[in-house]
Amino acid sequence: MSGAFETIWALARQVPHGTVVTYGQLARLAGNPHWARVAGYAMHAAPEDVPWQRVVNRLGEVHSPRQRVLLEGEGVGFLPDGRVDLARFSWLGP
Repeated sequence: MSGAFETIWALARQVPHGTVVTYGQLARLAGNPHWARVAGYAMHAAPEDVPWQRVVNRLGEVHSPRQRVLLEGEGVGFLPDGRVDLARFSWLGP
Protein backbone atom coordinates (compact mmCIF):
# COMPACT_ATOMS: atom_id res chain seq x y z
CA MET A 1 0.00 0.00 0.00
CA SER A 2 2.97 2.33 0.43
CA GLY A 3 3.18 2.73 -3.36
CA ALA A 4 -0.42 3.95 -3.35
CA PHE A 5 0.35 6.39 -0.54
CA GLU A 6 3.37 7.73 -2.42
CA THR A 7 1.26 8.25 -5.54
CA ILE A 8 -1.46 10.03 -3.58
CA TRP A 9 1.06 12.20 -1.73
CA ALA A 10 2.73 13.17 -5.02
CA LEU A 11 -0.64 14.28 -6.37
CA ALA A 12 -1.56 16.14 -3.17
CA ARG A 13 1.73 18.04 -3.38
CA GLN A 14 0.56 19.40 -6.75
CA VAL A 15 -2.67 20.93 -5.41
CA PRO A 16 -2.14 24.67 -5.78
CA HIS A 17 -2.35 27.11 -2.90
CA GLY A 18 -5.93 28.35 -2.57
CA THR A 19 -7.58 25.26 -4.05
CA VAL A 20 -8.83 21.93 -2.75
CA VAL A 21 -9.30 18.40 -4.02
CA THR A 22 -11.56 15.65 -2.71
CA TYR A 23 -10.41 12.21 -1.60
CA GLY A 24 -12.32 10.75 -4.55
CA GLN A 25 -10.62 13.09 -7.00
CA LEU A 26 -7.22 12.06 -5.65
CA ALA A 27 -8.23 8.42 -6.02
CA ARG A 28 -9.24 8.91 -9.66
CA LEU A 29 -6.08 10.88 -10.43
CA ALA A 30 -4.04 8.09 -8.82
CA GLY A 31 -5.62 5.62 -11.23
CA ASN A 32 -8.15 3.84 -9.03
CA PRO A 33 -11.54 5.47 -8.44
CA HIS A 34 -12.15 3.06 -5.54
CA TRP A 35 -9.23 4.42 -3.51
CA ALA A 36 -11.02 7.34 -1.82
CA ARG A 37 -10.65 5.66 1.56
CA VAL A 38 -6.99 4.89 0.78
CA ALA A 39 -6.52 8.59 0.01
CA GLY A 40 -7.94 9.36 3.44
CA TYR A 41 -5.54 6.95 5.13
CA ALA A 42 -2.68 8.46 3.11
CA MET A 43 -3.56 11.99 4.24
CA HIS A 44 -3.71 10.83 7.84
CA ALA A 45 -0.17 9.46 7.50
CA ALA A 46 1.16 12.24 5.26
CA PRO A 47 4.67 13.61 5.69
CA GLU A 48 5.02 17.27 6.66
CA ASP A 49 5.57 18.44 3.08
CA VAL A 50 2.14 17.21 1.93
CA PRO A 51 -0.53 19.94 2.09
CA TRP A 52 -3.12 17.69 3.78
CA GLN A 53 -5.39 20.65 4.50
CA ARG A 54 -6.19 20.94 0.78
CA VAL A 55 -7.96 17.55 0.75
CA VAL A 56 -11.64 17.56 1.74
CA ASN A 57 -14.48 15.08 1.54
CA ARG A 58 -16.83 14.85 -1.44
CA LEU A 59 -19.20 17.39 0.10
CA GLY A 60 -16.48 19.93 0.76
CA GLU A 61 -16.48 19.27 4.49
CA VAL A 62 -13.26 19.70 6.44
CA HIS A 63 -11.94 17.34 9.06
CA SER A 64 -11.10 19.86 11.77
CA PRO A 65 -11.34 23.53 12.72
CA ARG A 66 -7.57 23.78 12.12
CA GLN A 67 -8.04 22.64 8.53
CA ARG A 68 -10.63 25.36 7.99
CA VAL A 69 -8.31 28.02 9.45
CA LEU A 70 -5.47 26.89 7.17
CA LEU A 71 -7.70 26.92 4.09
CA GLU A 72 -9.16 30.32 4.92
CA GLY A 73 -5.58 31.56 5.27
CA GLU A 74 -5.01 30.42 1.68
CA GLY A 75 -8.11 32.29 0.50
CA VAL A 76 -10.39 29.27 0.12
CA GLY A 77 -14.03 30.29 0.48
CA PHE A 78 -16.69 28.51 2.46
CA LEU A 79 -20.44 28.32 1.96
CA PRO A 80 -22.80 29.49 4.74
CA ASP A 81 -23.24 25.86 5.87
CA GLY A 82 -19.49 25.51 6.53
CA ARG A 83 -18.51 23.50 3.47
CA VAL A 84 -15.81 24.54 1.01
CA ASP A 85 -17.27 26.13 -2.11
CA LEU A 86 -16.18 23.31 -4.42
CA ALA A 87 -17.62 25.03 -7.48
CA ARG A 88 -15.09 27.86 -7.04
CA PHE A 89 -12.11 26.29 -5.31
CA SER A 90 -11.74 22.74 -6.70
CA TRP A 91 -8.52 21.73 -8.39
CA LEU A 92 -9.23 19.53 -11.39
CA GLY A 93 -5.81 17.95 -11.60
CA PRO A 94 -2.51 18.31 -13.37
